[in-house]
Amino acid sequence: MSTPRGLTFEEARRAILSTAADVERRVSVRPIESALEHALAEPIQSSIALPPWNNAGMDGYAVRRADVIGATAQAPVVLPVIATSMAGADVTTLPVVRPGTSVRIMTGAPMPPEADAVIRIEDTDGGSADGGSADGGSANGGSTQVTITDARDAIGRGNVRPRGEDVAEGAQLFAAGTTIRAAHLGVLASIGCATVRVFERPRVTILSSGDELVLLDRFHEVAAGKRIIASSSYALPPLLRSAGADVTVAPIAEDSLAGMTAAVAAALERGCDLLVTTGGISVGAHDFTRDAIDANGGVQTFWRAKIRPGGPVGTGRIATVPWIGLPGNPVSTLVTATLFAWPLIRALGGHARVLPTALPVRMMDRAETPAPLSYFLRVALSTGDDGTLEARLAGAQGSNLLSTMAHTDALLQIPADCDTVTPGMLLPAILLPEAPLLMAPDTAAVRA
Repeated sequence: MSTPRGLTFEEARRAILSTAADVERRVSVRPIESALEHALAEPIQSSIALPPWNNAGMDGYAVRRADVIGATAQAPVVLPVIATSMAGADVTTLPVVRPGTSVRIMTGAPMPPEADAVIRIEDTDGGSADGGSADGGSANGGSTQVTITDARDAIGRGNVRPRGEDVAEGAQLFAAGTTIRAAHLGVLASIGCATVRVFERPRVTILSSGDELVLLDRFHEVAAGKRIIASSSYALPPLLRSAGADVTVAPIAEDSLAGMTAAVAAALERGCDLLVTTGGISVGAHDFTRDAIDANGGVQTFWRAKIRPGGPVGTGRIATVPWIGLPGNPVSTLVTATLFAWPLIRALGGHARVLPTALPVRMMDRAETPAPLSYFLRVALSTGDDGTLEARLAGAQGSNLLSTMAHTDALLQIPADCDTVTPGMLLPAILLPEAPLLMAPDTAAVRA
């Protein structure tokens, strides 16, 4: 069994992420409606330009710039209106704007040929000289006309959105590994991309061990003081699902080498892309996880990190399946899952961005971190009067105090060479994937 020295936080994270390096990921073709939060398995190029033609950025009149230069309220320019271009109009049917003519046009409508500016409707009289319709005339022109009283739109872009301004034809829009969000779906639909090749969600099996652990259907044993609830069986799955995993929770394994060895084998036989174990990874008399990994032919990379909470954490591989071992203490389980398992699942899912968001925050409390370890303090965040994110301890920091995690927005990372955190220090905070949105103090509560 491998028993190397404890790794630093950065070393441990690199070692854990490396287990995803040569894993063969499953790929499928999905309709874009079911591709949300998947990672693209190939780059996306556009076969069309967006917008597909020059179009109007305002309601008004499409004109030739040369016809309206110098127009003022005192010296207006009067042009006949020969047609109307509506949003969705067929650009091939629009008439050419000859010198001295105009076309009534709506925002987003295609620009007629030869027109190179849109005079906003506010700079016109919006009507006709002979009692014609106030909407600027019919599609075949007639005798309606518009009076232009300001030529400010005859310079610059002229309120014209050029063809391909948003997306050029043939351009690569998204690289492989891009996480598909709501806006991506809109862009994909806009270029006619109805299906995409994506990486499937990694199948993750969670296996906990401990004779003292029971699920809620046996809560009467907890009430009798005989057992404790396997809280990680309820808290860990949604955290891992937020990384993009399909999660299966295996039955709790008994505290014996034979029992744990059989449970690991059963999890692998059912099929998974990642095995996550909780508990039994340290050096206690009933810690059998690492022995069970070895008994199933696994290879361990490391099993201890220089962090607090969560020092007993490890990784390795059983055949082609990566394994990550998390400590059994409920807080340590969630902290190490955020720091290590969450990024690993993102990597296994093919996502280009795998690490949780980290932001600089100003610490408002004092805390002692005396051991030469990287500490991750549970903190609640708020926005200070100057707009800076501020952190306060979410409560006592004991690794057995799970309720504190429910009040935690982020893990404040304290470097190993810092033994005291003082108010005012700027430090990185790793946001919990499920942390609520932060709000300014004056909007933090609904007022009656």
